[in-house]
Amino acid sequence: MSSPLSRRGKVARERLGEQFWGWLVTDRWSAYTWYPTWRRQLCWAHLRRDIEAMMARGGRSQEIGEALRAQARQMFHWWHRIREGTLAHPTFASSMWPVRREVERLLAAGQTCGVPKTEGTCRAILKRRQALWTCVRHAGVEPTNHAAERAIRPGGLWRQGSVGTHSAEGSRLVEALMTVVATLKPPHRHVLDYVTAADEAALCGEPAPSLLPTLDALNQDMRPAA
Repeated sequence: MSSPLSRRGKVARERLGEQFWGWLVTDRWSAYTWYPTWRRQLCWAHLRRDIEAMMARGGRSQEIGEALRAQARQMFHWWHRIREGTLAHPTFASSMWPVRREVERLLAAGQTCGVPKTEGTCRAILKRRQALWTCVRHAGVEPTNHAAERAIRPGGLWRQGSVGTHSAEGSRLVEALMTVVATLKPPHRHVLDYVTAADEAALCGEPAPSLLPTLDALNQDMRPAA
């Protein structure tokens, strides 16, 4: 087993499991290159940082970066409408064809813009061009990994503001509590209620209640807002 502190590809594979076959939304870190590109989405929030870096380099790099930023803004405008329920995904997918062509044209131009860092970035992105548009091809795939980053943020803040743990048991306790919090918050379930129910079950020698939402709760979350 590799060190959990490492971000190498071997660690990513061990964490996800050999049978993992979901949609993977990631940055461009090389540790994820083992995963099939067509089932991977490059995070557009990270790509926007690449674009900002292009713009800061001036000259032709800046021109290409500004043009890419305009295309990214158009994509996010439509994506926000999908999230609001005012744009259907098939309409989004068909509307994105001009954006896709222009983004890839700009990246191709960036490979010979005369600014080495920008040329390298454009080449690296184009190698994974299929992963730029997974959210366009498949409904339900997010264009960023914001949801995952928000889920782990409480753990990061706790680590920064605490002195950590001093035993394996303490680490497992924090690990379990952070998992409970991250799992229950998105469906708007009460963390304290769950922990209380889990403690009562343990005292009675019964299995802990499931962290997964009930079918009724899932149906409720899928209903459109009034």
